[in-house]
Amino acid sequence: MTRKPRTDAEHNRRHLVAVARAAFAADGLDLPVHEIARRAGLGVATVYRHFPSRQDLVTAVLAEQVTACRARMRAALEDPDPWRALRATIHRFADGQVRHRGLNQALLGSHPAGAAIAGQRRAQVRRLERLIERARSAGHVRPEVSIEDVRIGLAAIASLRAGSPERTEAAVRRLTDLLVAGMAAPARAADQSLTSSATHSTW
Repeated sequence: MTRKPRTDAEHNRRHLVAVARAAFAADGLDLPVHEIARRAGLGVATVYRHFPSRQDLVTAVLAEQVTACRARMRAALEDPDPWRALRATIHRFADGQVRHRGLNQALLGSHPAGAAIAGQRRAQVRRLERLIERARSAGHVRPEVSIEDVRIGLAAIASLRAGSPERTEAAVRRLTDLLVAGMAAPARAADQSLTSSATHSTW
């Protein structure tokens, strides 16, 4: 008797998180709950039944994003080619700045909603540092390039705004290619232009 209602409730919850993720990514974290409900095709009461406060919904969306990011970073650390893993990770980060622009402030810690994932964000930074060190130890990253240099480059990508979404995306892609090329040791820099555009994915 209770299986179908519970199944429906779980479906509605997953649907709400998916719709909210897309809505927040496109229009920012300040989007009203009633607009999320409208886009989900559900009543506002249904949203609040699953998420008693707006912050609960935001936190659920961010938690899902962090879980996906953590899984991708762990896979990168297990990649036997540390340069390929680092390059792909940087391109995924750049793609995230384009595709999830409304979530970026929280994911990167500059929005109050990001406080809920501060610990996970710090852990992700530590994994990135390990990824950089792996590539440098293998001789794929210029020895003079520091972890802080890479973080400054990523911060520049995250802050880039070039007018229209199309111009911003093109500028992000170009800046990302420049960052990766600038990091690469001479042996890797030679083939960077042939491989960079093939690594784009979601951060």
